[in-house]
Amino acid sequence: MKLIVGLGNPGIRYEQTKHNIGFRVIDALYEECGRSTSHTSIGKSLVRQATWHDIAIVLAKPMTYMNNSGTAVAALVRQFEIPLSELCIVYDDVHLDIGVLRMRQKGSDGGQKGMKSIIHHLGTTVFPRLRIGIGEPIGDLTDYVLTDFTEDEEIEITHTIDRAVDAIETFVKDDILTAMNQFNRR
Repeated sequence: MKLIVGLGNPGIRYEQTKHNIGFRVIDALYEECGRSTSHTSIGKSLVRQATWHDIAIVLAKPMTYMNNSGTAVAALVRQFEIPLSELCIVYDDVHLDIGVLRMRQKGSDGGQKGMKSIIHHLGTTVFPRLRIGIGEPIGDLTDYVLTDFTEDEEIEITHTIDRAVDAIETFVKDDILTAMNQFNRR
């Protein structure tokens, strides 16, 4: 079983913001796995279980707000008894240009507060993650990540979401190393 968690903030106000790219990838994965069950609430997350390429997967969106994502992720890992090597966190990264994907087996939080919370609650930095570039902020970081993409950026990010779904599919079907080799380039 694989657990794929997209980070974001709940509520209509945040739906299209840069910080919610993880939620948008999970929504695209929901569409890809259309034969799955309906949403359920487990702990502090919206969850959908599915079978994709004959592999059981759990797709989740924590409803804790970004900075407290770790409580929800730790609860899901315990609930589904997921080895951390089978977990993948999908989130925005201001240190990457818009459109850049980076799969990693482990790493620091890179200043991303949702990842900081997850690392704290899991007690390790060793778990797969998919970082999605949203570009360097102009001005205040908080204001930047809570704004929508511009029209041009939205075109780029729509293609990036499609590639992120492909990267997650490779992670699910094959492994993290194969996904890294195929998708860690623009």
